[in-house]
Amino acid sequence: QVRLVETGGGLVQAGGSLRLACVASGLTFRRYAMGWFRQGPGKEREFVAAIRWSGGITDYADSVKGRFTISRDTAKNTVYLQMNNLTPEDTAVYYCAADFDRLTRSAGEYDYWGQGTQVTVSS
Repeated sequence: QVRLVETGGGLVQAGGSLRLACVASGLTFRRYAMGWFRQGPGKEREFVAAIRWSGGITDYADSVKGRFTISRDTAKNTVYLQMNNLTPEDTAVYYCAADFDRLTRSAGEYDYWGQGTQVTVSS
């Protein structure tokens, strides 16, 4: 059974930082890409960042490039999203997702999803 569990969300002031973690189980990790998506109030779910488990190739949405960093710890089966210089526009529920074999920005391509973790940035 595949399971993705996100942690690390919370309330932070503008300009602050948070690190999200996603622990994955039940996957053959080297065959997957892992993505972070977010859904703000009244908005559609949007791509944030993704990383191939094998090789560590990354991709970022323009809105977070230079502020967010995605990484993985293969020994811990964990993917991280380090978020710096946060703004109120980053307020959203952040979801971790797993896609078999491809690094993609399309939410519909991802096979498995976590339950999400809330990030709130105050001004």
